[in-house]
Amino acid sequence: MTALLLTPGASADRNSPALVAIDRALSGQGVAVERIDLPSSRPGPKVYDTIRDSSAALAQRAGAVPGDVVLGGRSFGGRMCSMVVADGWPAAGLVLVSYPLHPPGRPENRRTEHLPRLGVPCLFVSGTRDPFATPAELEEASAAIPGPVTHAWIEGGGHGLRGQDQAVAAVVRDWVLGLSGPRG
Repeated sequence: MTALLLTPGASADRNSPALVAIDRALSGQGVAVERIDLPSSRPGPKVYDTIRDSSAALAQRAGAVPGDVVLGGRSFGGRMCSMVVADGWPAAGLVLVSYPLHPPGRPENRRTEHLPRLGVPCLFVSGTRDPFATPAELEEASAAIPGPVTHAWIEGGGHGLRGQDQAVAAVVRDWVLGLSGPRG
């Protein structure tokens, strides 16, 4: 049994269109999906605890263990999930939509310290025109991840991937359904 916990970007909530589309695409396939809000748009213990507690509660509701839950979300939310997993929280994988590799216009300020500690499968879904990470930058940075990495590019998409919710949901659905068995 796979379950998926989804977290929003810094300026959004659990009802952002991309998260709702992903939820609908996977709930219809029998995957337990939960969209949550984060208590802050800044990294810190409250955010990490919310992700861990929500993952554990989702696993319990789904009749699984936390290692059966895929964690992820958009931008900041996905990044926070990746940091929780890098710090040892078990997960079946990570879904990282519009991963914010660096602040726009500041490619030297990469948010990559934790990537070498990600031993789970990772899906990156990003636009080819995302100012937070070019395809080349994201591929280079994600090469440090020891777990299997999949990149899906939305041609011409910016950071918000506006108008691409169904395409993003289809990629996430197919990837999550392709995961088999409990992981780490």
